[in-house]
Amino acid sequence: MKIMIKISIFFLIISLIVIFLVSKIVAPSQDAKMNEVIPHENYKVSNKSEKLHKSLFITDLHSDTLLWSRNPEKRWKRGHVDLPRLREGGVNMQVFSAVTKSPRGLNFDSNSPDAPDDISLLIKAQLWPPRTWNSIFERAVYQAQRLHKLESNPSNNLLIVRNKTDMEHADKKILALLLTEGSHPLEGKIENINNLYDAGYRAMGLQHFFDNKLGGSLHGKSQSGLTDFGREAVLEMERMNIMIDVAHSSINTVKDVLNTIEGPIFISHGGTISGCEKTFNRNLPDKILKEISKRGGILGIGYFDGAICDISPKGIAREIIHAISIMGENSIALGSDFDGTVTTTIDTSELSAITYQLLEQGLTEKQIRKVMGENARDFFLRNLPEI
Repeated sequence: MKIMIKISIFFLIISLIVIFLVSKIVAPSQDAKMNEVIPHENYKVSNKSEKLHKSLFITDLHSDTLLWSRNPEKRWKRGHVDLPRLREGGVNMQVFSAVTKSPRGLNFDSNSPDAPDDISLLIKAQLWPPRTWNSIFERAVYQAQRLHKLESNPSNNLLIVRNKTDMEHADKKILALLLTEGSHPLEGKIENINNLYDAGYRAMGLQHFFDNKLGGSLHGKSQSGLTDFGREAVLEMERMNIMIDVAHSSINTVKDVLNTIEGPIFISHGGTISGCEKTFNRNLPDKILKEISKRGGILGIGYFDGAICDISPKGIAREIIHAISIMGENSIALGSDFDGTVTTTIDTSELSAITYQLLEQGLTEKQIRKVMGENARDFFLRNLPEI
């Protein structure tokens, strides 16, 4: 009996050591590896661009920071976003996306919804609550709770935006808005739209890297449009003033959404195929982008390979300017995809490098104010719930 107790204690100790090593060493190392900033010298910025940058209202439509175990209250040497770096970059508003399922490989061409789910492994490695292990819905709720915890600390000066009135606090606080990366957290239940709304979500992506119960993904196998459940879901989202993100939706899904609801939709992170032909399996065609802009929608330009060809600040600025030529200067915004398992050339503290390049490439100060944040701000002011 004593031998069995000793053996049990031994295996318990070994298990605790393994858990410690995975959560404190393996998971952080994966974070650093998957959310890399390419080493570089300090970017050139002029006095004029620096002064302009400090006067901007800056909004980023997409960051997956809540997926990772690092505390956003601290300034980290890994990853892309935390509260100190948001302040250094002059960011007034950050959209935080909840990633809840991710097929192994993240293939832009085709993924099966039945592929092994890397998020399941990651959340266990990061010691998320057991309720999240087998529930995509609970994963979204948990990430919202992480943001609520940040908001509850007064020293963070963070406010989760729930309605139009909350937008008035931008001069005092960093504004945060919750977005689902795909609507699979609904788990096929319309009532979960309301449940996620209660958790703080005011924007919902429809798909991520795979087809789901709402319809086809741009990276899925079917390339289909909305399902009957998908039509019911987007109508309910529109009724509740939940903004709809089609960043990963198939062309047929986007067309069906535009034919189903009357309000605008947006693309939280992406680019244009005409600006970079190799992004045909990641971005939507110009014709669809023009339809989105006509309906009052916006496109957030990503900073990662796959969305644009040149991920340097110069290349990001070039893609912003090209997107303006397609959709107009009122329809373009920033959509970094920071912390979204992407390699970038900047983190959020270095956004002044984009402002400098936009000036250098000929945008007016008025246009720069729009694309760096005012277009996104105005989109939210038009489409958030009243109360």
